[in-house]
Amino acid sequence: MSPASTEPRPAKDVPAAAAPEGQLHRSLSLRHLIVYGLLFIGPTAPMGTFGVLDARSNGAVALVFLVATAAMAFTAWSYARMSVAVPKAGSVSAYATAGLGRRPGFMAGWMIGLDYLFIPSLAALFTGIASHALFPTVPVWVFTVAAVLLITALNLGGVKLAATVGFVALVVEILVLAAFCVGAVVVLVQEGPARPWLSPLTGLDGFTLAGTLGAVSVAALAFLGFDAIATFAEESTGSPRQIGRALIFCLVLAGALFVLQTYLGALLTTTTPQELAANPDEQGTIFYTTIGEQMGSWLGTTVTTARAIGPVLSALVAQAAVSRLMYGMARDGQLPARLGAVSRRTGVPRLAILVSAVATLLIAVAAAIRPDGLDLLSSMVTVGALTAFVFLHVAVIGYYVVGGRTDRRALHTVVPVVGLAIVVTVLVLASHLALVVAAGWLVLGLVIMVVRGRRRPNTGG
Repeated sequence: MSPASTEPRPAKDVPAAAAPEGQLHRSLSLRHLIVYGLLFIGPTAPMGTFGVLDARSNGAVALVFLVATAAMAFTAWSYARMSVAVPKAGSVSAYATAGLGRRPGFMAGWMIGLDYLFIPSLAALFTGIASHALFPTVPVWVFTVAAVLLITALNLGGVKLAATVGFVALVVEILVLAAFCVGAVVVLVQEGPARPWLSPLTGLDGFTLAGTLGAVSVAALAFLGFDAIATFAEESTGSPRQIGRALIFCLVLAGALFVLQTYLGALLTTTTPQELAANPDEQGTIFYTTIGEQMGSWLGTTVTTARAIGPVLSALVAQAAVSRLMYGMARDGQLPARLGAVSRRTGVPRLAILVSAVATLLIAVAAAIRPDGLDLLSSMVTVGALTAFVFLHVAVIGYYVVGGRTDRRALHTVVPVVGLAIVVTVLVLASHLALVVAAGWLVLGLVIMVVRGRRRPNTGG
């Protein structure tokens, strides 16, 4: 028997059916999975970071997202490979357990859990701040609490309900993005571009490799969240390969939307990258300012409103993802068993959702009542997920190459190694505070792992 014959073979797609007691309900189609991924990423995510990336790359902002999409494709490939081999809730934790052992599996889940807790908190805070701007008499923390309660109610109602609501909201956000693209094309045809046609891909007045690569390390963070699709492996109605297909499709579609909107935005922007670099306070709003100047305030207000609603949808998916992560780890004996309980009526891990909601609420409110809460919370996200990606890439090598489960050893070595190098590079460029927080979280996870290990016999890894 050749090594390739031991690779997992997907089963044929099966219709949704009632799950046995204590198990998640299989009710998510390929469309639902893609919706979840796009909601977490946000189709208009580059609008907020456009100014920063434009300044760093000397105007080659569309090229930045093109390269970032290619860079994240290596991580998507590793996710796709492991999702076929280990079609379980818990995603990277389950993958690292299969490829490296129980202890690395626990640490991978523990580290990505850090981001899955911070991201919904940050998203809820974004909504609170935007809503406060519309209704200044109501404190930010009130809107923040309301956002957390809303997403919790939707997630408790069942995964299909949350996906359906999310789909409607996603369609609205994409329509707003389409309106911007059409308006941009009209302006460009009638008045011509403010910058040369190829400058979003080559840079304005010269290409700078160092600046472009530095911008790529920031742009890659915009894609974090597509990996949440893998946490719904046991709620997918299709074969194990459906998760991989959704991951790749979501990444490619998001990358195409990012390149398109930043290309058009760069052509319309009259402010130069040098001016943005000299005035960092304008970097966060330059995209919206450009829309208002070139296409009218009505579209600028519409786009800004869509960007205010978008974070709630990201928080919805993040909360659902972390609850599935806790469910999978609890079922594998890595977290308290009660977190693995599933509601018979809705088919969701209710206690895990509630624990996630409480953590999100405490973090978000604590940040909302601090003047520097947004900056503080923003600096803490992403490092946990990047650390978990390190485990993911190593797990591919461990499962397929070291485990002898493939005859394509070069492929299953080279792709993860390249992906690993990209992730480590982005990690090195992360903020100092984020690295400190992640280090503290890592130490806490190691302590918990050691304590739990002494309470139960070692079963490997």
